[in-house]
Amino acid sequence: MPKLQGFEFWSRTLGGARHVVAPMVDQSELAWRLLSRRHGAQLCYTPMLHAQVFVRDANYRKENLYCEVCPEDRPLIVQFCANDPEVFVQAALLAQDYCDAIDLNLGCPQMIAKRGHYGAFLQEEWDLLQRMIQLAHEKLSVPVTCKIRVFPEIDKTVRYAQMLEEAGCQLLTVHGRTKEQKGPLTGTASWGHIRAVRKAVTIPVFANGNIQCLQDVERCLRDTGAQGVMSAEGNLHNPALFEGRSPAVWELAEEYLDLVRQHPCPLSCVRAHLFKLWHHTLQVHQQLREELAKAKTLEGVAAVSRELRLRCQEDMSRLEGEEPTGGLPFFHWICQAYFRPGPKEGSRESTGARSKRALEEEEGGADVLSKNKQKKQLRNPHKTFDPSLKPKYAKCDQCGNPKGARCVFSLCRGCCKKRAFKETADCPGHGLLFKTKLEKSLAWKGAQPQLQEPPQAGPGDPGGFPEVLGSALA
Repeated sequence: MPKLQGFEFWSRTLGGARHVVAPMVDQSELAWRLLSRRHGAQLCYTPMLHAQVFVRDANYRKENLYCEVCPEDRPLIVQFCANDPEVFVQAALLAQDYCDAIDLNLGCPQMIAKRGHYGAFLQEEWDLLQRMIQLAHEKLSVPVTCKIRVFPEIDKTVRYAQMLEEAGCQLLTVHGRTKEQKGPLTGTASWGHIRAVRKAVTIPVFANGNIQCLQDVERCLRDTGAQGVMSAEGNLHNPALFEGRSPAVWELAEEYLDLVRQHPCPLSCVRAHLFKLWHHTLQVHQQLREELAKAKTLEGVAAVSRELRLRCQEDMSRLEGEEPTGGLPFFHWICQAYFRPGPKEGSRESTGARSKRALEEEEGGADVLSKNKQKKQLRNPHKTFDPSLKPKYAKCDQCGNPKGARCVFSLCRGCCKKRAFKETADCPGHGLLFKTKLEKSLAWKGAQPQLQEPPQAGPGDPGGFPEVLGSALA
């Protein structure tokens, strides 16, 4: 069967999908994808997988893709991060029978992507990206797609998208933020960039960014002309976003936990999802945040979720007839978007903001411990943070670190090791025995018998082997 391309691939293989769940590291696992599909998602991506690890580690392949066949989890696109054409294609060949397309991650802006040289940090290396896409397009039996971030300049973003299309990309997801827009600098995604790309290419385009509710989806499709809309953060806080519903949090939390029991995943993923779902409620019932973080089993996490439900039902009875507070459109027990706070504008002095320490002193609470220290004290009630009670340590003469109490050189372990090695000396206090080991080594060598030199073979007598063999046969 010939490989479908472009709009034919989008309409026939992907079913003309318009509502798309983004690839999210440790967040778009099978159980979450199935939950999202039940509530309006038409296409899902796997979490980003490392191509090199996928090629060399059979367990990684099994845990992330080969774990089980799930017919309900289609259409599905597998996303890889890579910076080597051969490795990318090897990984894609191993994955192509389990999905409908292979996606190359060119949008991750995190520091780990910078260190690993992948994601958005490849966006200036057009020759490399051309080779990667071309090779994948030639070798794979499924289409290759890309997810990108934009450049500040619209015209450069358009040329970038056209280059990927010419190389063989069959579907392009455009996140309307630059790679610098992350964390507190996330800001607003530029739909203008997405609209310009959509007009310039002849392949389907998915828009990503600023999607918090179904009205945003419809407005984005209208304003950008994109074929579909991808959601990440909005989906994590409300998996029913594409249905246009905002149900009670416990409804989706319990449904998700049931799916996890059928399709197990790491507990860290489950906990992370519940922190997102219960985000607004945990601002109200903060004592349960610690319990959720400490839960060590799936049933322990489920028990905290049940307790949160009970607290919310009590709040519902108590707050009946009142309006939501805290600037939220709904009460905290309703699934709703989370708006990331932006960077604080201006200095603290200009805004009249006061430091945390100043507020503590004003309230007479200078002795109040920070949250981090309170957590440490919960784990160890006898722990003290009084600086006058801290033990005083003698310092190393060379670096200022605490010196070893029994060090023969009166140094810390690091400096002692360097000196003992240089002088071939021992320091029993630090367990360093360079001198003793050298003496033992020399004594052992002296006790070994001297190896005799093999006799020199004469002319016509290569090693004496024929004579020895002849006498043995005689």
